[in-house]
Amino acid sequence: MGSVILLASGKGGCGKTTMAVNLGHVLASQGFKTLLLDLNIGLRNLDIYMGLQDNVLFDLGDYLTGTCKLSKALVQDEKQENLSILSSPQLRGIKGLTQTHIKVLCDHLKKYFDYIIIDSPTGISAELTNAAAGADMALIVLTQDYEALRNAETVDKKLEALGIRERYYAVNKIYPQLLESEALPGLQTIAQTMRSPLAGLIAYDLNIHIGNNMGIPVVRSGETTITKAFEDIADRLTK
Repeated sequence: MGSVILLASGKGGCGKTTMAVNLGHVLASQGFKTLLLDLNIGLRNLDIYMGLQDNVLFDLGDYLTGTCKLSKALVQDEKQENLSILSSPQLRGIKGLTQTHIKVLCDHLKKYFDYIIIDSPTGISAELTNAAAGADMALIVLTQDYEALRNAETVDKKLEALGIRERYYAVNKIYPQLLESEALPGLQTIAQTMRSPLAGLIAYDLNIHIGNNMGIPVVRSGETTITKAFEDIADRLTK
């Protein structure tokens, strides 16, 4: 049976989808059958970051309503045989979707994948509660901002209340030259605020932004400092 990792964030722009895509590639490159499940219903982006937007013919809504079989809704990455995505609908919702639907879906997907990474909706809405129903662990993504830290702490408490005991956080888009700035929360302040342990740090890198827009995740560029940082987070979550 596989394991489900929920990626969450308290505010938009923290890089949750970027984290999901690159962690998925790392795990797939290590030989694990990995699925990226987009639960940003109506606002999906995983397919763009993967460069697979033209390959998505069916989505999660089509599968759940019986329009297609699971095999038709899954899209395999053309450059990584161990990696697939299951997109959510774009510009429409999934009527009547509940926590039970997501729990049953994740349990079913665990039969076929070693890791399922859920790109969940931002914030603490009912949509996050649904997305968390099938999760075994969670990674909260935040940036070095007081607003992001406050919201990440709220998400952490929410996920704890939902019964997810194994939770981590990752700090994204770090500017090394500002680590000691009193204008921003330092890593020690972040650690003292969050209820969960640190999984890793990702420095700001323009190549990540470029890769997202080109549909080429940055970890595909080979052994770089950024790739190593994503690998360290993957190892923390899986080992």
